[in-house]
Amino acid sequence: MTKIVNHWIGGKTAEGASGTYGPVTNPATGEVTTKVAFASVEEVDAAVAAAKEAYLSWGQSSLATRTSILFRFRALLDAHRDEIAELITAEHGKVHSDALGEVARGLEIVDLACGISVQLKGELSTQVASRVDVSSIRQPLGVVAGITPFNFPAMVPMWMFPLAIACGNTFVLKPSEKDPSASVRLAELLAEAGLPDGVFNVVHGDKVAVDRLLAHPDVKAVSFVGSTPIARYIHTTASANGKRVQALGGAKNHMLVLPDADLDAAADAAVSAAYGSAGERCMAISAVVAVGAIGDELVEKIRERAEKIKIGPGNDPASEMGPLITKAHRDKVASYVENAASEGAEVVLDGTGYTVEGHEDGHWIGISLLDKVPTDARAYQDEIFGPVLCVLRTETYEEALDLINSSPFGNGTAIFTRDGGAARRFQLEVEAGMVGVNVPIPVPVGYHSFGGWKDSLFGDHHIYGNDGTHFYTRGKVVTTRWPDPADAPAGVDLGFPRNH
Repeated sequence: MTKIVNHWIGGKTAEGASGTYGPVTNPATGEVTTKVAFASVEEVDAAVAAAKEAYLSWGQSSLATRTSILFRFRALLDAHRDEIAELITAEHGKVHSDALGEVARGLEIVDLACGISVQLKGELSTQVASRVDVSSIRQPLGVVAGITPFNFPAMVPMWMFPLAIACGNTFVLKPSEKDPSASVRLAELLAEAGLPDGVFNVVHGDKVAVDRLLAHPDVKAVSFVGSTPIARYIHTTASANGKRVQALGGAKNHMLVLPDADLDAAADAAVSAAYGSAGERCMAISAVVAVGAIGDELVEKIRERAEKIKIGPGNDPASEMGPLITKAHRDKVASYVENAASEGAEVVLDGTGYTVEGHEDGHWIGISLLDKVPTDARAYQDEIFGPVLCVLRTETYEEALDLINSSPFGNGTAIFTRDGGAARRFQLEVEAGMVGVNVPIPVPVGYHSFGGWKDSLFGDHHIYGNDGTHFYTRGKVVTTRWPDPADAPAGVDLGFPRNH
């Protein structure tokens, strides 16, 4: 029987009232295994109404109450991490070990949320004027929403909702309709941990649901992770409706390799970062820039390693890389490789004909490696979001830096070198929000913030860390004067107030 994934509204499952459902496919087999309910405007309104009602009490709840629930949620999440990873593998296709890593990184943000009291403690200045004290406090916004992508169906929602609800907000999540089961399981675990009904809600769907969240007057802020065109749309539309927005967009992450680098370490890093999760990561390395005479040797080392990657179903312990999310996406990724030679690139490895015996209908594509890629080739210009690595050649560091900084994307980047001076210069000069030095995927730990520059971020706030806390709260300054009973009346003074 086909599984049905419904909404989660007001602390319980809400069957799809619109009657519209979307298919969820097992990418390894191509089989439709699940139907997911698509929300109507009325169903989104019901979720927001449940969140608004819950905020009346949740926004006034103590920090101790909020964090105690989050601690229980963390314990449940830890205990069920294998189960959640299996849901991810079944609907996204990534291998089980990769799915477990996703859950682990989400747990880091839950850890941060459990200690939110440190971030919300505020400031106090006493005696700023005669018998006058000033304090700064941060308070929740109200109902906030998250719109999350298919590639991390557990981790990216956990970049958002733990901090949001720890700060006293209530939350409406619109996960990807391609792999929705993990989000509902997280909702169930939150309820089991004691989260009050309506504090966390999940609505599934497509543009109808998204547009209603962007327009709803009771939604105060929207967090988004996805492609650049949609991030720009989310930012423009939600901002026009008076909402606070953080919209993280696409990427074309470059890895700069200098002639003094350990080429074996650089090749290991390039293969791991380019082909992990079949390249369906916004922090994947998709362009390696080889400086000087090392290009041929580096490409050969990458090829040797890439050819050994075991591709297969994500639930097979022997598999290192799984399929792509949909057949349409698989075909789009393949088109970049099929057209690469005509655009001037050298095709070192072509994975477009790859299949897995016994799973011929799966969304398979093998490893592709393109060398000497021109900067005007589509394979370089576009975010491919698949297991295709482009190698570009430059003669100097300066030429490589200009190439990287000319990209419209500025999500993450990395440099591989033994030269500390060159590394320091790069981290200051490169135009990207996250930089790795001999680290290929520089995803920050939970207590630092994640976010890019240029077309990789729309809005003023990065996600999680201190930026996350500030995004989900607003500041208030309180000026207090308690006169001494012996003071004489101050009298009327129409002059501009001065501190004395």
